Amino acid sequence: MPSVEKDNSYSASAANMAETAKTKASQAASAVANHPMTQSVANGPVMEKARVESSKTQAEFSNLAASRQTPETPAATGQQLTHYHSFFSSLLSWNNPRASGIAYASIVTFIFAARYLDILRYAFKLTWMTLGITVLAEVAGKAVLSHGLASQFRPKKYFTISKSTLDSLTGDFSELVNFFVIESQRIVFAENLLASVAAFLGAFISYYLIKVVPFWGMSLISATVLFVTPLVYKTNKEVIDHYIAQATEIVNQQSKQVRDMAAQQASRASETTKQYVGDYSSKAQELIGNARARSISPTAVKSEPALKNEDFPNAPSEEFKSVPSVGESANSLKSDEPLVKSDEPLIAA
Repeated sequence: MPSVEKDNSYSASAANMAETAKTKASQAASAVANHPMTQSVANGPVMEKARVESSKTQAEFSNLAASRQTPETPAATGQQLTHYHSFFSSLLSWNNPRASGIAYASIVTFIFAARYLDILRYAFKLTWMTLGITVLAEVAGKAVLSHGLASQFRPKKYFTISKSTLDSLTGDFSELVNFFVIESQRIVFAENLLASVAAFLGAFISYYLIKVVPFWGMSLISATVLFVTPLVYKTNKEVIDHYIAQATEIVNQQSKQVRDMAAQQASRASETTKQYVGDYSSKAQELIGNARARSISPTAVKSEPALKNEDFPNAPSEEFKSVPSVGESANSLKSDEPLVKSDEPLIAA
């Protein structure tokens, strides 16, 4: 029983101490707030200007959040776009300059923090320091006051995320992913020619810059171009539109001239081709007509031979006389008669 009473007294004293600390803190805060110097600063022109700017900034952020609506104009395929199309369009067009400026400054700050600060290491450091303080307070309170100090600040109900909030976050994440998927396809298939040209130039320049510029530098350049280019166009819209109109007119004139020249060359080539085709077709018809005429009424031309039969001598009609052999005596031959008569030819005509 004495130990239970002692614990109850310790608990009561700890509660009284906590209540006293809260009372003193509230009194100190009210004293500081009601101090004449604090009132003069709070009601001065500086604070009034800060309140006005703060209200304008809140209004612009509210307008930016309200711009998250599905656009009425669908894509070229007839599909409905996501509400992030209108959101990013409003953000990058600087319709709400304070919200756009704060978003750009936040992105630049995060890039520099990721580059020069070891965020993950500092996150672990903050975690172990927080847990060390709570554990030490709890152990020390139980050792001295028989009850932990950290448990005294424990809420009656732990914070939870409602299902509706989780569903909303899941839907927003799905819309965000589909925004990038749809926009990448619209750029690839040139639904907006200017956006496709800008993406082409960005990719082409980044291909060479990535060799000499680190990743954080490329991220900084990309964010700057993404936010600053619409701002420059918005502030110099008339001049830029004038030069764009002139460039468009020049391009149209050159395109018309090229089309006219191409049409002239095509007509000349067509005429030349028709002429050659007509010539060759007439020649072909003439050849076909001649061939048909020859096949219907052929003309036989008798050609006289170059040599006649009279030009050749007649073949001999008598047989050759036998010649005596060598073994016969010379007496059988007439010595006074020649073997062949000189007045008769050797071969009868």
